Amino acid sequence: MKFNYYGFKAIYVHEMNRFLRTVGQSLLSPVISTSLYFVVFGSVIGGYIQKIDGVSYGSYIVPGLLMLTLLTQSISNTSFGIFFPKFNGTIYEILAAPISAYEIVLAFVSAGATKTLIVGFVIFLTAQFFADVQVQYPLLMIFLLVLVSFTFALFGFLVGLVSKDFEQMSIIPSFVITPMVFLGGSLYSLDMLPEFWQVVTYFNPVVYLISSLRYSFYGISDFNIWISVGLMVLFLSVCVIIVSILLKKGSVSYTHLRAHETLRYLVCRLLLEK
Repeated sequence: MKFNYYGFKAIYVHEMNRFLRTVGQSLLSPVISTSLYFVVFGSVIGGYIQKIDGVSYGSYIVPGLLMLTLLTQSISNTSFGIFFPKFNGTIYEILAAPISAYEIVLAFVSAGATKTLIVGFVIFLTAQFFADVQVQYPLLMIFLLVLVSFTFALFGFLVGLVSKDFEQMSIIPSFVITPMVFLGGSLYSLDMLPEFWQVVTYFNPVVYLISSLRYSFYGISDFNIWISVGLMVLFLSVCVIIVSILLKKGSVSYTHLRAHETLRYLVCRLLLEK
């Protein structure tokens, strides 16, 4: 089957334009929030904490705060991108277009990952004003940022797909991802924890992501970075499998459409096929 580049481009450009129209919420909000973390933790609390593994505290927390932004933004961007058309009833216009479900998913995920990488880049620049940030392995850092952005953008698509209202859509980023990041060594070293809590932390998958990203910055890590990469690839594979199952069952095409919308969708599809 030939790839519909124009259909993919239309959805991708539309999502990026929506990002530009809401730049205050999409870009300035995470920048301000992250800046406050740097002021409170990096400048104030960091003055009472000695260096961790030879790195100042303000610099040490940069990868963790960057990972927090990546995870929450990638999920929120893509989940809102697919949920809002369902909410306002315009999803059937996308489904009636001559574009496959796989291309629709790829367009939304690519746009969500791109927006997340833009926000992450701005956060990285912002960190330069608050801490001495050094990147020892820039290619590894870029690889991890891209991998995390696309993986969790795909996960965000699944969240938006199964959510029935805005409250359900915000549960994962607010009550699952954010606590896992803060409990995953973003603001402290695992060596600072008692032995029991170190063992408990090992079951938090986010701790491996933060540790690998910190390694790309300062060359220090609590785990082998390939464990982190392997977990990300595994999670990406799981998300791809789930999306494939939903596509085969038709869940993407008919999720939450009202009866008259479904009928209109089928009529438009029939006309287009003729």
